[in-house]
Amino acid sequence: MNTFIHATLNVVFAILIILILGCLVIVIIKSLIILGQFLLNKKNQINGRGLFKTFIKMIVFMVLILCVVGVSQWSAFTPRIEGENSISELREVEFNGRKQWVSIRGENKDAPILLFLAGGPGGSQLAAVRYEMPELEKEFVVVGWDQPGSAKSYGSRKDLKPSNYVEDGIALTDYLRDRFNQEKIYIVGESWGSYLGIMMADNEPQKFYGIINTGQMVNFLETEVIDYTKALELSLEKGDTEKTARLIKIGKPPYYGVDVTWRSAEYLNYLTEEMNQNPEINNPGYETIRDILSPEYGILDKFNYLLGILNTFNDVYQQLYEVDIRETQSKLEVPIKFLIGRHDLNAPTSLAKAYFDLLEAPLKEFIWFEHSGHSPWINESAAFVDEVIKSKEAWHDLNSLSQ
Repeated sequence: MNTFIHATLNVVFAILIILILGCLVIVIIKSLIILGQFLLNKKNQINGRGLFKTFIKMIVFMVLILCVVGVSQWSAFTPRIEGENSISELREVEFNGRKQWVSIRGENKDAPILLFLAGGPGGSQLAAVRYEMPELEKEFVVVGWDQPGSAKSYGSRKDLKPSNYVEDGIALTDYLRDRFNQEKIYIVGESWGSYLGIMMADNEPQKFYGIINTGQMVNFLETEVIDYTKALELSLEKGDTEKTARLIKIGKPPYYGVDVTWRSAEYLNYLTEEMNQNPEINNPGYETIRDILSPEYGILDKFNYLLGILNTFNDVYQQLYEVDIRETQSKLEVPIKFLIGRHDLNAPTSLAKAYFDLLEAPLKEFIWFEHSGHSPWINESAAFVDEVIKSKEAWHDLNSLSQ
């Protein structure tokens, strides 16, 4: 399916969302008017037949809305890759009683498997990886995973714990190994995904060629304190009294309860804005609107894309404050490569470098991306892809020698 059709579908989905929202508002207002008339004993203003017709119209309209949403969910897809041995799938899978979605894309379905672990918790990057690093599909079968509680997998967010993600990630790895008849796979972990990848490989090292991590998370609470302090420092330097007051009001992390996302956003968004304005960084990063409007997501998925960021992050992140992989994962049995943005303000580079220095691994490498912030895979995507491909070549040989 060509680019024009993709763009047209995006526009159609956007228009449908606007229309549905508008129609829902009309239905709600009409219902409130009818209810109000009854409560005020103004039954004489509405005869029985007119009232019946009004409710029938509302029911029909709501059924139409559900049909439109259902069709959009059913028709979601990942763009086709041409070629006799190519693969381009968007499918639902179930691991450990949790239903979730994956995209599987590659020009050669016999190529090595690369599993991309998105940031979050609660983030979805099915479309973003396809847009930003299409060259990976020439060398790998690239697997995107909507983890429980994110976008297409939002319905599986009940009682989520960090350990659930590790269990599901390993179950997904087993599914991929069995389906494609491969002994091991590669991992690319981004931000929260960098921690998840290390945990998966630490638990089942025999299933992975190695890990390529970016936006490395090391100690979640220490990260938040550093980020908060940096944001407060920047607001004072800029004379941004309003931001300074808000930061002082929310106080230093950790945060618990139902507003973790909103409190964290006060300084994380501020640091993101700072990176977006940094001329040393190649581009501002995520194109959220483009990604949400991508054909991988039906109308309900598009709403859940945002809800995952808000609610799943809120529920899971406060469970991570005691994590420090310098203490618990100081030795790995698989190769690891860190691709770190020099100007990353969200995941402190000092912590990533400290972890690298103490880490024991069969092979380890730390590479600075001089024109990147938190997302080198977006800021310097071509160089990032080159490093991933180099890892495939080097680690495959290393694993062959060790057998």
